[in-house]
Order: sequence, then C-alpha cells, then structure tokens
Amino acid sequence: MTNPDARSPVIVGVGQYKQKLDDVTSALEQYRLMEEAVRLAAQDAGCSTLLQSIDQMIVIGGMWGYPDPGQLIADAVGSPEAKTFLSAMGGNMPQACVSEASELISANKTDVVVITGGEAVYSKNKLKKLGLELSRTGQELDPATPFGKNIPMSSEHERERGFFMPTQIYALFESAIRASLGESQEGHRNRIAALWEKFNKVAVSNPYAWVRSPMTAEEIKTASPTNRMVGYPYTKSMNANSFVDYGGAIIVCSVEKAETLGVSRDRWIFPYAATDGHASYLFSERDNFYESPAIRITGKRCFELAGISVDDIGPMDLYSCFPSCVQLIMKELDITSDRIVTTTGGLPFFGGPMNSYVIHAIASTVDAIRETGEMGYVHANGGYATKQACGIYGSSPPSEPFKRDNVQTAIDQYPIREVDKSPEGRATIEAYTVMHGREGPERALISTLMDDGRRALASSEDESMMLALMKDEYIGNSIDILPNGAVGVLAK
Repeated sequence: MTNPDARSPVIVGVGQYKQKLDDVTSALEQYRLMEEAVRLAAQDAGCSTLLQSIDQMIVIGGMWGYPDPGQLIADAVGSPEAKTFLSAMGGNMPQACVSEASELISANKTDVVVITGGEAVYSKNKLKKLGLELSRTGQELDPATPFGKNIPMSSEHERERGFFMPTQIYALFESAIRASLGESQEGHRNRIAALWEKFNKVAVSNPYAWVRSPMTAEEIKTASPTNRMVGYPYTKSMNANSFVDYGGAIIVCSVEKAETLGVSRDRWIFPYAATDGHASYLFSERDNFYESPAIRITGKRCFELAGISVDDIGPMDLYSCFPSCVQLIMKELDITSDRIVTTTGGLPFFGGPMNSYVIHAIASTVDAIRETGEMGYVHANGGYATKQACGIYGSSPPSEPFKRDNVQTAIDQYPIREVDKSPEGRATIEAYTVMHGREGPERALISTLMDDGRRALASSEDESMMLALMKDEYIGNSIDILPNGAVGVLAK
C-alpha cells in the first residue's frame, strides 16, 4: 500500500450485532444494540482505544423515542465528550452520514466519527403481546444536534387517495417497469422471483442475516399461508422485513489518527467518492415510474468522481426494500442481470432495520473488499425511490482526495408532472397494484394519465376488477374516473 495523505478518511472498523431471542424478556433496548455494535466495530479495528477517542457520534434516526441515544452510547464506551447527532429519517442516511464524516475528516475538522443505528422491532412486538415493554433509558437528556431535515414524502392528496405506504408505491412502480419491458404478468413475476432468489442465497450464507432459510424463485413468487400476497405482484418475501433486532456501527477516522492509534493497515478501507440527490419528494409528480433520473445522476456521478466504471466494481449492495428499487438502480447504472447486487442478502431476507439498514450494507461491503481487494459500491435509498446516496470504497488509497458531490441541480433539470387533484372522465392507466389483506385482495390502486398529461390517482374495491388486473395487462388501456376517485368499468 502506498502512503496515503494524512487527512484521507478510512473506515477502520465495522460492527453488526443481531439479537434474535426465544425469550425476549431479556432483550436489550435499542441503544444497547447500538452500543454492542460500536464495541464490535472497535474490536474489528483491533483497537480498543478507539472507544475513548470518538469525536463525533452520529445515530441514524429510528422507531424509538430517545432524545440523544448517541450520548448514552458515548458515555457507555468511554467518550463522554463526543459531540452527538441524531439524523433525519431515511434509508439514505447511513451513506450520507459516512459521506459527511469523510468530508469533515478530509477538511481536518474531526478525527474519529462513529455512525451507528439500531432497531428492536422484533422484541418490541413480542414483548407487547406479553403486556411488557422495552426499557427506554435517557428520556431526561436534551435532544441531540439534528443531522439533516425530515421532509414529508407524501401529500395530503396522495394520502386521501390511499397512496402513502411503501408497500403500495413500490408495487405500483413494479407494474410500470413490467409494462415498459413488454413482459407478460407471468414472465415478469418469474423474472423478479429469480432476482430475489439470488438475494436469498446471499442471506443464507450470511451469519448476520435474519432469514437464512433457502427459498427457490417458485417459493418466493407463490402466495402461501406463510408467504401471503401483500401488494401484487409482491408476496411477503418480496417486502422489506422490519421485524428484526439489529445494531450496526461504522468507525471512520483519518489516516493520521489510525496510525497514531496503531490500527493495522489491513483493516483500512478508503471512501473514494460519494454523491447525494433526490427525486421529487412527491411520487405523484414523477414524470414516469419506470425510470429515475435521480438514481441515474447520483450513481453515474459517483463513478465519475472515483474515476472508475461499474465494471470495475466487485462487491456491491443496491438498496433492496422491494424488487422495483433494485431494478431501477440496475437499469439506470447499466448493471447487468448476471451480477450479484447485494452483500447482505437484502432487506427482505437479511432484514430491514428501518433507516439503519445501509450501515449493514456498508459493513458487509467493507468485509467483502477486505477479502477480495476489489472496489465496492453501495447505493442507498430513502422514501419512494426518492432520496439517493452513493458511495465507492477501496482497500488501496485513492490517487486523489475523497470527493463528494450533491447533484440536485442536475436532477432538477428533468421535468415533473402536474397532478389533477379533482379528476373526472376518461384516463389512460399507467400503473397499478392490488393490495391484499390476509383474506385476499382488498383494493386496487391505479395511477392514470388524463388527456392533458396530468396524473390522476384512483382506486377500486370491485373484486372482479382486482382479479382482472392481476390476470391481464391493463396498462395503456382506458378507464373512467368518477368524481369520488373510484373507477368505472375496465376497457379491454
């Protein structure tokens, strides 16, 4: 390894802690899961004194009520003077925080930054059934300094029309992808199930994964009592699994600090480049649902900054909350279908600890880079394919200093679509999904385009219509929208 610049950022330690207990009465609360992961990250670096050298502790926002979980962790591990931050919500935030830490280190504004996050949804739900709750330590603390802003991902109109859950919106996108490729319903379902089978195989071999039972493509796509249909064409195994208990942590420091602390060079992984950007915050304003300028521009710019192409990448983890998200990233970045595009096993099989999943994606990618010596890529996503954050990593020092670019200006050059909030009359179907309950189909959500190009959101609870939508292709067909947002008879 050539001698890198003293201010180059390096990831020196990663930690993943999985809590999967039969007896959840002994479950650790969420900040303790993060603390365990931070300790594991220092152990991974081979340097216990890292825990007493933390300058900044950034916690990824989660489904808990801690005002300052970072302070609890910093106190526990021996860095009580560390500055503590609590990030905004979003699956993009772990990569964005690593990018921020790398920038600050490069600018000589800090030396050791920990990014950590964790959830205990599995134990929390199990305890609730027993009439118990997880502990909630530190409620008396002042709030941590916020990192990033929480911005609503849906409008009042979208929510009124019933379009507001990720399970709905990503399934809606899936139908648009299917139609853009000219696939049949069956052929499309076979293809995405085969894609998901590859994710499952990675999870089976990953000791940190939550679901390690092998599943064939046929088992993944077929609805069953244990794999019910959620939002057509997605069965349960195609949806992010948030019912997990995890803590994850990444320690980033300067080369200078790593050398001073005696961290072995074989642990160092260099962030090369990073990008950030977002699509329209409202999914209904997207020009279409089968392309993503935001994904394309953030991803391709990241490769430009690093001076490499996607073909130079070995291990990669593409955000995998639902198959449509993975397909959008693969399409926009020209990633071929034969590639393995996860290092964890993905959010349905590895598990989706809400906003902190990408900590595990980066950790697993770091492990893979150390093993193979190849370059690695992580693509993080928040909202409804909305907020993007990308990072490229390598085991050798980059030839140029770490680079980060916010590409929002370029993304904003692309058109958005006006929404008709009081549609009535003839429209053309552009995307749809059928949401299911445990007893079967419950509601079709249909996105249409009016004759003037405005988007109109509609729905139907007619059983025959829902069954027809799942059997044949109706995208491109006409439909009548009634004043209340319901739809008339489907036109073949």
